[in-house]
Amino acid sequence: FAGRGQHDKVADARPEGLRDRTRPEVPVVDHGGDAAHLRPLADESRTGFDPSVARSAELLAGELDRFEELLADLLEISRFDAGAAALDVETVDLRSPLRRVVEATRPLADRRGSVVTLHLPDEPAEAEVDERRVERILRNLVVNAIEHGEGRPVDIHVGVGSDAVAVVVEDHGVGLRPGEAANVFTRFWRADPARARTTGGTGLGLSISLEDARLHNGWLQAWGERGVGSRFRLT
Repeated sequence: FAGRGQHDKVADARPEGLRDRTRPEVPVVDHGGDAAHLRPLADESRTGFDPSVARSAELLAGELDRFEELLADLLEISRFDAGAAALDVETVDLRSPLRRVVEATRPLADRRGSVVTLHLPDEPAEAEVDERRVERILRNLVVNAIEHGEGRPVDIHVGVGSDAVAVVVEDHGVGLRPGEAANVFTRFWRADPARARTTGGTGLGLSISLEDARLHNGWLQAWGERGVGSRFRLT
């Protein structure tokens, strides 16, 4: 991401043809309410029934959560494809959203047996960003590291330069085979499809993260080694 005062300088750092190109408008329709009204019914049905029915209601509630998450991700992808995504830029110290992300993902880390450690600089890590989008990127990276970390430590490093800030999320889990780093941001791609049954997710989180990074004129990169771990760097 551009450091403080640098965002305007790189905003149009694209070929002339790309700057002038416009995409056709694609209507974005929000059907989230169709699923949302079912959640209270699923929640209420857990009480007052025998265990087998309560278990079915619990499974239904879980599937509704997954459906709502998938629907939200598909709507966000449609905004990117339609060229309708926009930034709400402000100066943000990235140490703050990182602390929130680590705290929010602590229950998942505890279940997986991973310890997440923040390695923060003493000085502010300021950049001109859309805080909501950046926090979403960081959350996706940290959740991905925990889910593929095999219960091993996850380390988050922050670097500050004269005109940029970088965050590296490192796990020590299953890692990546040669050539897989080029695919991790592909929509619905999974290195091991069987893991989808245990780790969940929509298969769109890293794709959305890459689009969010590009929207900031930033970079999101991945590399790793099978059996050693993976690293994702947001700049």
